[in-house]
Amino acid sequence: RPFHVEPTNIVSMKDDMQRVTDEASAMNKRIHYYSRLTSPADKALVAPDHVLPAPDEIYVYSPLGTAFKVDSCTDGYGKNSSIVTIFVIWNTMMGTSILSIPWGIKQAGFTSGIILILLMGILTLYCCYRVVKSRKMIPLVDTSNWEFPDVCKYYFGSFGQWSSLLFSMVSLVGAMIVYWVLMSNFLFNTGKFIYNFVHDINVTDIVPGTNGSNKVICPSAASDHPPQNRSMMFSSDNSTGFQLFEEWWNKSQTVPFYLIAVLLPLLNLKSPSFFAKFNVLGTVSVVYLVLLVTVKAVHLGIHLEFNWLTENEFFVPEFRVLFPQLTGVLTLAFFIHNCVITLLQNNKNQENNVRDLSIAYFLVGLTYLYVGVIIFASFPSPPLSKECIEQNFLDNFPSNDIMSFIARIFLLFQMMTVYPLLGYLARVQLLRQVFGNAYPSVFHVLVLNIVIVGAGVAMARFYPNIGGIIRYSGATCGLAFVFVYPSLIYVISMRRAGQLTWPALITHIFIILLGVANLIAQFLL
Repeated sequence: RPFHVEPTNIVSMKDDMQRVTDEASAMNKRIHYYSRLTSPADKALVAPDHVLPAPDEIYVYSPLGTAFKVDSCTDGYGKNSSIVTIFVIWNTMMGTSILSIPWGIKQAGFTSGIILILLMGILTLYCCYRVVKSRKMIPLVDTSNWEFPDVCKYYFGSFGQWSSLLFSMVSLVGAMIVYWVLMSNFLFNTGKFIYNFVHDINVTDIVPGTNGSNKVICPSAASDHPPQNRSMMFSSDNSTGFQLFEEWWNKSQTVPFYLIAVLLPLLNLKSPSFFAKFNVLGTVSVVYLVLLVTVKAVHLGIHLEFNWLTENEFFVPEFRVLFPQLTGVLTLAFFIHNCVITLLQNNKNQENNVRDLSIAYFLVGLTYLYVGVIIFASFPSPPLSKECIEQNFLDNFPSNDIMSFIARIFLLFQMMTVYPLLGYLARVQLLRQVFGNAYPSVFHVLVLNIVIVGAGVAMARFYPNIGGIIRYSGATCGLAFVFVYPSLIYVISMRRAGQLTWPALITHIFIILLGVANLIAQFLL
């Protein structure tokens, strides 16, 4: 049907702009006016099909009187093949959580960590399947353009609408905070590497580590707090300049503030569509991380010892009571539930949605397993303990490690392009819901962005633990979108249809209880 998109939100047009007639523009406004007189569920004032143009004649009308031909849509669905759809879901789901998977396995124990990755993958896939099917379980209503928050609003009213907004904001802002912490980390290490290289300074971090060309360090050995930038200089002609550099280039005290000058202006752009062109960097970064992990494992070898219940100096038990920390990380690692409907709508063969979603989840789980298991198994114990595995496993490699330097450069640039997109999504969801406009004024947008950036700076300054931030935000937003809402909606719809059975009821209540327990456990361990 005719629809309206802000010009700044249109990211790709194949044809040149062309003028629309006054009659077409008036018809478009009339249809929008009628659509606001009733709720979306009421079909009384929906334009009949015979007055609408054919699919190949549909245009996106803008308020400026111009129209753009829609070439990538037929019968409401996109033309992406199953392979492209699987890749898009994999690329969307793969995020910063991959850096914390080895740490999560260490917290849970090697054997229990592998089991939890498999179980959480299956559980979140099932809940995602329930999200995909949720629209079709609503009778007598056209839900073809609905997102999952619309489904929540249908079943739970304004509470479902606002609560889904709240938990969606938790996931977005949580991701933006993690990005800020990581960008501060990567920028610090990159700047340190470049400074030392340019000034021909040989330094060593004051932390335990292995010897040789493939050095692995243990930053948390001397303190429970994240490592700063303390180094010992072996040779330099300007020790005063080096000390001054370390004073002004500090991982938690100065670098997080330097990022404000670059990223805060980008957040205030009306449309960040330019940055969407760099999405391929996410794929490149993940592929490079897999390559890095493989190369490091070849050089370091495998260091495993199975202690089922006891802990020794260098190894951790196979089963540990800290395992909920991994489940919190995995909840966010497998989280795509709030946008999976949109991604699958672009699939050319809609009958393959469930199959393609399952394959994508399998590939994501396989990637997490490979990176987590290889890093944990190849971590050199002895001489270092497995407890030394950091929440960001790149921190276990010194700043002068070439492969890690390249990985940090890739990730830094990728995150600096994705961060404005996340801020744009947060702005659109919150401001449009509250003010009815995604850009009510420069002041509104600036205040929101200052709050978000301030949260990121504060976390990078006082709590730069990405594993902790990921598990807290993952368990919180996952409680609603992964465990509670999909299960409740399924139970309610089946009860209304008179098809609810006791096994189904007990199963989905158990899933909800798992989500509640997962959240509570994050604050107890």
